[in-house]
Amino acid sequence: MVGRPKELSIHFLPGSCRLVESEEVNIPNRRVLVTGATGLLGRAVFKEFQQNNWHAVGCGFRRARPKFEQVNLLDSNAVHHIVHDFQPHVIVHCAAERRPDVVENQPDAASQLNVDASGNLAKEAAAVGAFLIYISSDYVFDGTNPPYREEDIPSPLNLYGKTKLEGEKAVLENNLGAAVLRIPILYGEVEKLEESAVTVMFDKVQFSNKSANMDHWQQRFPTHVKDVATVCRQLAEKRMLDPSIKGTFHWSGNEQMTKYEMACAIADAFNLPSSHRPITDSPVLGAQRPRNAQLDCSKLETLGIGQRTPFRIGIKESLWPFLIDKRWRQTVFH
Repeated sequence: MVGRPKELSIHFLPGSCRLVESEEVNIPNRRVLVTGATGLLGRAVFKEFQQNNWHAVGCGFRRARPKFEQVNLLDSNAVHHIVHDFQPHVIVHCAAERRPDVVENQPDAASQLNVDASGNLAKEAAAVGAFLIYISSDYVFDGTNPPYREEDIPSPLNLYGKTKLEGEKAVLENNLGAAVLRIPILYGEVEKLEESAVTVMFDKVQFSNKSANMDHWQQRFPTHVKDVATVCRQLAEKRMLDPSIKGTFHWSGNEQMTKYEMACAIADAFNLPSSHRPITDSPVLGAQRPRNAQLDCSKLETLGIGQRTPFRIGIKESLWPFLIDKRWRQTVFH
């Protein structure tokens, strides 16, 4: 079976010892498949399920081995085999092209992953009775009339938002019992600062002698990936008990900030100076962004689902390994 862990034990015999594979391994009976498990959100989702008594298998593509299964989600046969071999109870579909400017420049490739692959995965999930959670985005809204509830009519401004909305439709058309989880800008334990549009600002904050212009127009709600991962697990566990849990849901942090305000909060968290200039005009470069696509999360909150990490705490945990000034580390933490 895909992802079945192997357990080794040491057998001591007179004059020798050897490693043998155990026949019986204690594997949790709840199975979850996580796509995009090598990415920022996927890693957090995989870890959350694994640490809460789920048998988790993650799949990725270029960075999959050795920890995860290597699966090309555009290969329908490969997707069929992993789903039917593993027989998951839950699939959390994190894989996506999430960078709006890349989507604009590579529309066909982005549509294949965000739309076609999502619809196919939904079909395969339905075939084995798996509960699919499709990760979508606040960018399905135009940002002119927040906060947005699940039933509000989407109106994406850019191609990324359009592909995520089309992905939602493809998922729900192919799997009536699936869930769509819309989320905003993410941050968390990054492997490199460029993994998140929040953490990528850290170098500009640390090297404050190079004052930079920061967007002070778009209103964002930075959300920790471990909070989204917790929501996915809670949603999955509630669904195991209640088949009426399906459809569209929203989750988001509740601290409203522009990128300029995030940079100031990051500087404050690390006692660093900030000399950045706020730019209040509408951005003109790259794909068009919604001004304020705040998500109303009351539907999940009513179900008793949710977790929010305060931004100052979460960002300090996430960026601590990338702090350059060792003296600051010693004075504050020792």
